[in-house]
Amino acid sequence: MPIETLLKKDIANSIAQIWHCTDVYCVNTIQKNLTVRSFKRNELIYQENETPTHILFLVNGMAKIIKECGMGRSQVVRIIKEQSFMGFRAFFAHERNTTSALTLEDSTVAALPLDIMAELIEMHHSITDYFITILATTLGETDNRFVTITQKHIRGRLAETILALKANYGIENDDKTLNVIMNRYDLASLSNMSTSNAIRTLSSFASEGLIEISGRKIRILSEEELAKISRLG
Repeated sequence: MPIETLLKKDIANSIAQIWHCTDVYCVNTIQKNLTVRSFKRNELIYQENETPTHILFLVNGMAKIIKECGMGRSQVVRIIKEQSFMGFRAFFAHERNTTSALTLEDSTVAALPLDIMAELIEMHHSITDYFITILATTLGETDNRFVTITQKHIRGRLAETILALKANYGIENDDKTLNVIMNRYDLASLSNMSTSNAIRTLSSFASEGLIEISGRKIRILSEEELAKISRLG
């Protein structure tokens, strides 16, 4: 069996398990209609204002969801980790994409036509349940993020971002280093601050012994103090 076929089979099984529709028809339908593409770092996956045609599944790698703000600026809305879906909100809202997606590292993305997903949704209510949960969770996170970026000071915003990255992506084997690498611009954008402010605040956290910085890697040394700073804002 060709390597590409094996890859699509594995991806189809992963998607079916996430959706809890592991019957033969569901898995075979996903596999038959999947397209798989490799992306280099900083490559565009989908574009704001486009009409979506596929639901996208990040097989491996990492991506950022961004929103254009005008004047050539953009805001990082959220980070997508591997084995996660993206680009589906516009489908359920019957809208064009309101965001774009860019890779943060070399990544593999699988695409399933939206009409095929709609067909599977008709047959498997578990898929609907899955996306209702994801959309509701994202709405709650957005509410919390709105409070953070409008009410918290710079230190509180950055501390919360660091802790959120740990919660979402985990840590490496040393139990301290974030299992995600972001440049300072993206970290600042995710925290709604300037890059210079992010760099200064990171340096401040490091001098206080809260974190340790090695290139683009961040090691958390005092999670309790970071949580206190985030909580106090």
